[in-house]
Amino acid sequence: MEAPPRVRHPQAVLFACTMNAVRSPMAASLLRNMFPKTMYVRSAGARKGEVDPFAVSVMAELGQDISRHKPKTFEELEDLDGLNFDLIITLSPQAHHKALDLTRTHAVEVEYWPTQDPTLVEGSREQRLNAYRDVCDGLSLRIRKRFARSGAGA
Repeated sequence: MEAPPRVRHPQAVLFACTMNAVRSPMAASLLRNMFPKTMYVRSAGARKGEVDPFAVSVMAELGQDISRHKPKTFEELEDLDGLNFDLIITLSPQAHHKALDLTRTHAVEVEYWPTQDPTLVEGSREQRLNAYRDVCDGLSLRIRKRFARSGAGA
């Protein structure tokens, strides 16, 4: 079954994770850099955390600066921008449940991309950075597949 055209070619995308501190800011930055000027992209969390220094380091390796990212909750984003998105991509169970709850009265597609939380990995600095790199690589691959298919790069 084919998705409605609006979802296939989203113009506004929200990435959401638990604390808007690692996965969703990484994904938003990746999408913005892969398809500049073609979509409105934001990120939010079920709760608000602090920007993670390992996430900042891994994104800096790609030449992307997320150090000034200000984590926001869904409610804060709704107060600022509304929830005017064609597509919400959730990266954690908490964010997925929150997105489904908040979008009951909105015409928005919600996709769930289960994504490991790299903050749970223990070990040396390099082992922890590798966990963040793995998450970044996985998000990058999914974003390329999802948005190349949608014609976002066109």
